[in-house]
Amino acid sequence: MVQDLKCVIFDMDGVIIDSEELHKKAYYQVFESLGLDVSEELYTSFTGSSTLNTFQKLIEHYNLNEDPELLVLNKRKRYVDFFETDPNLTLIDGVKELIQYFYRKGYTLVLASSSAMVNINRVFDRFDLQQYFTAKISGADLKASKPHPEIFEKAVHLGGHKKGQCIVIEDSDNGIKAANDAGVFVIGYDNPKATNQTLKNADMIINNYKKLIELF
Repeated sequence: MVQDLKCVIFDMDGVIIDSEELHKKAYYQVFESLGLDVSEELYTSFTGSSTLNTFQKLIEHYNLNEDPELLVLNKRKRYVDFFETDPNLTLIDGVKELIQYFYRKGYTLVLASSSAMVNINRVFDRFDLQQYFTAKISGADLKASKPHPEIFEKAVHLGGHKKGQCIVIEDSDNGIKAANDAGVFVIGYDNPKATNQTLKNADMIINNYKKLIELF
C-alpha cells in the first residue's frame, strides 16, 4: 500500500467512463467493412492498446494492405457517432465522487488513456471533469502503447511526484502490465463489462470505488 499518496493516475475507458461497448461496436463495424471475422479472444488481446497500435497489429495478423492511420480515422468517426447519439453513456458508478474526493484531499490527478486526445476532451467536457485534472496524456501521441510503460512513466513525470507516491487505476491486463513495468502501485478495477481481463498482476483489486475512499 502507498503510505504517502500524492498522485492518482486514472485510465479512462472502463475506469472513468463506461464506453467499452461503444468502442467495441465502432471497431466491429470497421472489421466488418474489411471483411474480417475477428474473434472475441483476438479483440480482447487489444484491450488497453491505442487504436493505432490495434490496427497495426490487426494488419500484421491478417496481412492486410491497409493504411492503419486511415483505419483509425474510420473507427474514430464511428465512435463519435455512437458517443453523440447514445443516451445511456455514463460515468462508472461512484467515479466522479472518487475524483472529487481525491481532488479535495489535494492529490494531483493525471489522466493516462490510450484514447485519442479528442475523445478524452469529449468525455471530460461532457461530464465536467476538466477542472480536477492537472494533466492528461493520450497514448495515441506516444511512441509506444500499453503494455509498454511509457504512458505511466510520463504520467508520473507530469504529476511531479515520486513513483512511490503514485497509484494507477486500471481495468485492463495490458494497462496493469504497463503500470507494473513503470514501477507504480496499480489498483485493478474489476469492471463487469471488461470481459476476459484477469487483473492478476494488480497490487490490489476492487469492484467498488467506495473502498478507495475508505482506504485513502
